[in-house]
Amino acid sequence: MNAGKTMARIGLAQTFTYEDYLTFPCDRNRYELLEGDLLVTPAPSPLHQRVSKRLQRQLEAYFETRALGEVFAAPIDVILTSHDVFQPDLVVARPDQISDRGIEGPPLLLVEILSPSTRDQDQRLKARRYGKLGVPHYWLVDPDLLRLECYQEEAGSYRLVAEGEGSVSVVHPAFPGLTIHLGNLTA
Repeated sequence: MNAGKTMARIGLAQTFTYEDYLTFPCDRNRYELLEGDLLVTPAPSPLHQRVSKRLQRQLEAYFETRALGEVFAAPIDVILTSHDVFQPDLVVARPDQISDRGIEGPPLLLVEILSPSTRDQDQRLKARRYGKLGVPHYWLVDPDLLRLECYQEEAGSYRLVAEGEGSVSVVHPAFPGLTIHLGNLTA
């Protein structure tokens, strides 16, 4: 199966549910549902994982020490509807959203780290769906450019509220005291 393609786009005109999702194989691919369409992407690169791990540490230092939420790294299911199940790279969830199945409902923050196979999905398809389903904060990280874009949901879509590129620090206006040091993500 081609990375980043949906089953509907490659000839399977089936709408999948969370129950179907639970039957998918446990392999090196990442499976997600976007409005019932199946998204399949390959395992991430070492650079992707390095950036994810180092950003997770910065998020934990802020959100967990302030008891604002718990930070999770993929793979973990974020169940927004029975037809919308995602495995974002990083998630910040409130305690009441954490269940045995995964994260249920719109978490405080979703982070996607861009890769060639997911760039379009993350920037357009997922952003549109996350906003419509009420995810308050959505971040995109480009590891090649060392770029962070922070979006905040307003009326079902996202507005850019903070950004940075290179070895700079990004201060997020909605989270007092949160500063993301981009230079630390790959060093």
